[in-house]
Formats: sequence, C-alpha cells, structure tokens
Amino acid sequence: MLWTLLGVMVLLLLLGFPMMIPLIAGPLIIILFFMDGLEPTIMIQQMVEGISSYVLIAVPLFIFAADIMTSGRTSQKLLDFVGAFVGHLRGGYAITTAAACTMFGSISGSTQATVVAIGKPMRERLLKVGYKDSSAIALIINSSDVALLIPPSIGMIIYALVADASVGDLFIAGIGPGVLIFIFFAVYSYIYAKIFNIPLAPKLPWKDRGDVTLKALLPLGFPIIIIGGIYTGQFTPTEAAGVSVLYALILEVFIFRSIKLTEIPNIALSSGIVTAAVFVLVAGGQAFSWVISFARIPGMLTDAVLPADPTALNVLIIVAIFFFIGCMFVDPIVVILILTPIFAPIATAAGVDPIHLGVVIVFQAALGSATPPFGVDIFTASAVFNKSYLDVIRGTPPYIIMLLIISVLVILFEDISLFLLNIF
Repeated sequence: MLWTLLGVMVLLLLLGFPMMIPLIAGPLIIILFFMDGLEPTIMIQQMVEGISSYVLIAVPLFIFAADIMTSGRTSQKLLDFVGAFVGHLRGGYAITTAAACTMFGSISGSTQATVVAIGKPMRERLLKVGYKDSSAIALIINSSDVALLIPPSIGMIIYALVADASVGDLFIAGIGPGVLIFIFFAVYSYIYAKIFNIPLAPKLPWKDRGDVTLKALLPLGFPIIIIGGIYTGQFTPTEAAGVSVLYALILEVFIFRSIKLTEIPNIALSSGIVTAAVFVLVAGGQAFSWVISFARIPGMLTDAVLPADPTALNVLIIVAIFFFIGCMFVDPIVVILILTPIFAPIATAAGVDPIHLGVVIVFQAALGSATPPFGVDIFTASAVFNKSYLDVIRGTPPYIIMLLIISVLVILFEDISLFLLNIF
C-alpha cells in the first residue's frame, strides 16, 4: 500500500502534474483499491474539513498585506533605515541586506515576497560595491528564509492547523532562531567583506539617521501590531492578519501614496490566486493525512526509520532529515501538510514539546526553500533577477552550511525556541 501510494505520486510528478494532483490522486487510489469499505466521497468531506478552520482566515489576509507592501514603499524605507545605521560598517551592505530581509519577513511572512521586495534594490547595491553576483543572490535568498520563521509566518500557521498548536506561541518561538540566522549571516558578511576588501559605505550624520528613522517608524509598526496585539490580548492571530491588511492599506495608499486605490483590485486578484493554490494544497493535505492515518501508514514508516523506543532527540533528528530533504524537492507547505501528521504523534509520545517541534519543522522548511535542487526561492530568484539556475545556486554552499549548524543548535537546545515564550 505504501509503495503504491508513493509510486502513484512520484509518477504523476514526473509526468509534470502540479503537486496538488498527486496529493489528491494518491490517497484516492488507496481508497479505491485497498479500502473496500470506504466510499470515495470521504475524500471530499476531508478536503472541506481541511479548509474549514478559522485559523486559515489569516493566510489570505497576510498574503494580501504582503502583496500591498511589496507593491509600495515599505521595503525601501526599511532598507534605508537599516543602511543608515550599519551600512558604513565592514560588510555593511550585506548586513543591511540580511537585516532588511529579517525585518520585511516580520511583516510579510513570505520568503518569496521578501526575495522580490528586498532582493531587487539590494542586489544592485551589492554589485556596485564589488560583490559577486552569485554571492549577492545567495545572501538574498538565504536571508529571506527568516520570513518563514518569524511572525507572521505562513508556515507556522499551516503547522499550527495540522498539529493543533497555538499560532501565537509559534510566532513567538520562531523569533529566536530567526534572529540567530541573522547573527550568523552578519558575522559571515563581516568576514567576507574583510577578506575580499569590499569598500565601506559613507557614514551618515546623526541628523540624516534621525530623518530615516522617522520615515521607517510606520513600517516598523507591523511586527509591534502582530506580536504586541496578540500578547496583550487585543486580538487573535487571525484578527492580527486583518489589522495588518488595514494598516498596509493606510500606509501605502493614504500616507506614502505609493499605490492608487484603483490598483488594489489587481493586487487582491494576485493574492487570491496565491491563496487559492495554498487552500487547494491544504485541502488535499487534510485528505492525504486522513487516508494515511486510517491505513496506518505512519506506523509502518516510523517503524522502518525509528528505534523501538525513540528518544526525543532521535525523533527530532529524523524529523529534521525528512523535512529538509522533502523541502529540497517540494513546496514547504506541501511537506508540512504531508509529514507533520506522520511525525507529530510520535514526537509528542517521545516527550518533544509541540511548539519546539513546530520550530524545528518550519526551520527545515525554510532551509529547504533555498537549497538545490528544487528550493522554491531558487526559482523565484531566477525569475526576478533573470539569471540561470546555476548562477543562482553557485554562491549558496556557505549559507547552507551555516543554516545546517543553526539547525543542529535549535534541535539540541530547545531554549533557543522557547526562551522568549517562557518570558511572555
């Protein structure tokens, strides 16, 4: 049964079908040929149930808010703000890129939106001061991974839905690993600039820094709204998504005037297309998880890869390996939907904190997003920068190595994920 399921899904992928087709067709074939007592219509029931959760309302709203900001001036104001304070340091341009990706990720929740919004202006700056194109692109796509970890991470929302975990707690828990990634990348950028003698940017006087800071205050309000609003009890994570859309509209349409009201329908249409694809994947993922659970496939799989009485560390290592490899080939949302129902019960039984498990899983999804052969951010960067696949991945090895080291630290020391949550 397991090999039939995998065979059907791999065959359909090789034939060029989008991921949603094998995700639905595989379980349907299992029902038709291996489960005589079940009606195929149960697939429809499970798919509808998969997209009925109140939590999912946040997804299209955060996507819409990110699209509004990507079309406006928010990213440029964040770049100017960060550059004003660290641009003159050794490796300042690269550190500015990493910091801006971190900040924009805390606003958009999307790695691909971050590549587009921060990547375009920063790549030109990096090239002008002497960075190789491959190094600049690698920095951009890997720094954008932070968006999948820190709030309002769409990956965290999907995990929370599948694992029945708290979205707010996951948002807080992802901040520590996200900041750790930035620190690693900033240190590496300093060393790289020193070795290759990258020139320094001019140091801005404090008056200019003050002006830039004032202009960036409103964009910096997004993470305060999301985290502060949730943990002061002003609104739920889903309501925070709605407030983010309203805030983005006020900022870009009425204050910055970078977007006209007549452009909003086209932006909403673009967000709707992305949302539809995500929701079909979520619906298919729910049907897939129900069928494999009913068929006891998770037990078969875990018996094959885990010892008889696994420890928490055993489980986390296997989870990291499976999710990392999976996200190298398939969209992270799909991998979270497919593998979380398999490993979450085993992890809980082994004593793994479900919030820590979520951070480990989403971290691997972020890492896989920028890792060859098929990390989604690689193809986004290829399209945005009009560069070949090989040009995009040429500079990624140092960043992948750093992310793997951080991944090991996150697995071994759960306080990296949970210390902020414990404080709150």
